[in-house]
Amino acid sequence: MLVHTLRKLFSRDINRLKEEIKLYSKEENLWIIQDSINNSAGNLCLHLIGNLNTFIGVVLGTSNYTRDRDAEFNLKNVSKDKLLEQLEETRMLVDVSLENLNENRLQEEFPIQVFSEKTSIAYMLIHLTTHLTYHRGQINYHRRLLDQKEEMEID
Repeated sequence: MLVHTLRKLFSRDINRLKEEIKLYSKEENLWIIQDSINNSAGNLCLHLIGNLNTFIGVVLGTSNYTRDRDAEFNLKNVSKDKLLEQLEETRMLVDVSLENLNENRLQEEFPIQVFSEKTSIAYMLIHLTTHLTYHRGQINYHRRLLDQKEEMEID
């Protein structure tokens, strides 16, 4: 039951992230950092792609993805189309990886230690859903701030 719920949540929220990226009126705005905003939407998107591919695709699935965490925060000007393509690939990988996860395994220890103490697979998957929605919210806020700024400049 929980695996089914998690599959639905990841799919829903990755699709919502894709819609958020599509809503950027200017592609270059994906990469803007200003004021107290430390990460661009594009970099947060790359971070989520790397995070989900690693902790679900590699650790729980059969992916051979190699994470470059530094690039997630340093790459710039990846096209909107490329981000959307990578998000869709990530959505499919997460779904297949979780589809093949036996419900009984959820209480097992997550195969790698991510935090200061060991956690269960269920704990890590729930953490990853909240991590995804947290950064998606940041991206939404980033986009709306930039849109508002553009509207004010037009007036």
